Amino acid sequence: MEKLTAQEEQAMQVIWKTGEGNIKLFLENMDSPHQPPYTTLASTVKNLEKKGLLESRLVGNTYMYKPAITEEDYKKHFMNGVVKDYFDNSYKELVNFFVEQKKLSPGELKDIIEMIEKGGSKKK
Repeated sequence: MEKLTAQEEQAMQVIWKTGEGNIKLFLENMDSPHQPPYTTLASTVKNLEKKGLLESRLVGNTYMYKPAITEEDYKKHFMNGVVKDYFDNSYKELVNFFVEQKKLSPGELKDIIEMIEKGGSKKK
C-alpha cells in the first residue's frame, strides 16, 4: 500500500466517517475551511480508487464510493511503516521519542503499561 498524501488522508478520514457516499456528500461532511473544490476532491477520490482504497458503483448517473480498507487496517499499516522507517523497527524507540519530546506524561506511560499488562486497549 502506498503512503497517502495529506489531501488523500483528509479525503479518507471523511469517507471513513461518512461510509458510502458520493463526492457531494463527502464535501458536505468536510470542515468548511478545509474543503477543497469539488473537482479536486473528485480527482483525489479517483486516485484513492486506483490505489485500491475505495470501491465504487454506479447508481443512476452518480458514482457511489465506499472504503475498501478499514481505518484500523490503514492505521496498522501506516504505523508499522513509521516504526520501521524512523525508529529502527522498535516500538520502544517510538515511545522513547515521545517521552524525550515531552509528549507523554508519567501518568500516560503508566496507562500504557497497564494496557500492555492487560493485553487490551483502553479507550479515552
